[in-house]
Amino acid sequence: MADIISKNYININSPHAIMDASKLIFDNLYSNINYFQDLIILCIGTDRSTGDSLGPLVGHKLNHYLSPYKKVHLFGTLDEPVHAKNLEHAINQIDSAYINPFILAVDASLGNFNKIGYININKGPLKPGLGVNKDLPPIGDMNITGIVNVGGIMEYMVLQNTRLSLVMNMAETITKSINIALFKLYNKTINQQK
Repeated sequence: MADIISKNYININSPHAIMDASKLIFDNLYSNINYFQDLIILCIGTDRSTGDSLGPLVGHKLNHYLSPYKKVHLFGTLDEPVHAKNLEHAINQIDSAYINPFILAVDASLGNFNKIGYININKGPLKPGLGVNKDLPPIGDMNITGIVNVGGIMEYMVLQNTRLSLVMNMAETITKSINIALFKLYNKTINQQK
């Protein structure tokens, strides 16, 4: 855990990154969701920008792991991304299809130079579009953001010039961490129901 800047930031290059991230995700889910509640994983971003493709890449990778979980639903993949232009529509879809779901939002973000390559796991809503000065509705009960590049100036250009390698590695870390957390969450909950 030495590579954690604060308890919510995890360096994806740490040998313990997946273990540490999955524990944080599990702890947040376990203390805030009930067994009968739907879990929505909302992966935000676009495949048209390298830096902003983190959400759809996580959705694409995660889609292969979710079939055993009947109460877990995924929005935002490479084939059907959820981005600035259709985010409100996706939120309306979720509101009309699910009663009081728990929403885990995933998105890329821009940050300080020393935090590039870190993921941040927090309780509370995600504020999508903040790094590129877009006014989008906050969403989620919990959020995971990946810091893909430096924020501050020419954000669109910065996102376009983000290294794909970093985004792919980050997506892999987040996907595996969520998958482990879900496995632990649903097995623990099922055992408690017996």
